Amino acid sequence: MSIEASLQTRSESKCELCAATKDLSVYEVPNSPSNTADESVLLCVICQEQIDDASKIDANHWRCLNDSMWSQVPAVQVMAFRMLHRLRAEGWPQDLLDMMYLEDDVKAWAEAGIESEGSDEAVIHRDSNGAVLADGDTVTLIKDLKVSGGGFTAKRGTAVRNIRLVADNPLQIEGRINGQQLVLLTEFMKKS
Repeated sequence: MSIEASLQTRSESKCELCAATKDLSVYEVPNSPSNTADESVLLCVICQEQIDDASKIDANHWRCLNDSMWSQVPAVQVMAFRMLHRLRAEGWPQDLLDMMYLEDDVKAWAEAGIESEGSDEAVIHRDSNGAVLADGDTVTLIKDLKVSGGGFTAKRGTAVRNIRLVADNPLQIEGRINGQQLVLLTEFMKKS
């Protein structure tokens, strides 16, 4: 039986990520241990296009991963993990990643593909209005924030100068308020 026929049977002729039934083709999962049906998935043209070209990604299309991430097929789990990882800056994919469980060997395979994508995928930090933040920017607090362990409340309108971006979390920055170095959430910041 060919790989495509095997995948058609396994997936019931549906895209294994979004369940579309038209324009399906075999997609070999990058960094696969071998070139068999077990290391391939059946995808629709929309999923393939967005996987291959990050500039065409429509985050709402990938809400389908809420269902497909629970697949028992390791190759589908790997692709769901990688797409959730790529979209994690949206917020909701990080929640799904936190719930997702992968066997050690499957997780290693999934992470190997993320590493091979390289650092082209920079983490983008955005303030509460969606403005892109960079190291050294000045931001202003948009609400009063109680500083745990600091014994004070940082007041709305306080300027935080020369911020540092948290490399692996697009929702956090570091900055000084009242002489204390703090980790702050970007949702409570406005770029000055």
